Amino acid sequence: MTATVGARATQRRYVPYSHAHYAGNLVDGAYGLGLFGDVATELCILTDGDEGLFASYDDVQFQAPVRAGDVVEATAELVRVGTRSRVMAFTLTVVARGAATDERPGAAAVLDPPIVATTATGTVVVP
Repeated sequence: MTATVGARATQRRYVPYSHAHYAGNLVDGAYGLGLFGDVATELCILTDGDEGLFASYDDVQFQAPVRAGDVVEATAELVRVGTRSRVMAFTLTVVARGAATDERPGAAAVLDPPIVATTATGTVVVP
């Protein structure tokens, strides 16, 4: 694969309860930003054969909460390709959510439609 606009990478993760930081099992926004770094690295490897270096975020929007017990999907898409820079659009989507009850403490549900939790744009530099 070469670095072309529209190239994308996606990763899914279960959000462990050890990451709950606030009441209601809420997870801090930095968790999603960490996933954006991981998926940006994967996209750089796929398109440039190098992990790259994250230079900056241009915009971050926290649109919905992420909770422990969620399954999230982080996606990076190349939106601009420079000589050494790569501008990416990121989306963090909640695709499943824990739905525990006293009778079923491990219950969970797939969300249809999924919830967009965080969006961002950022720049990565590759050699």
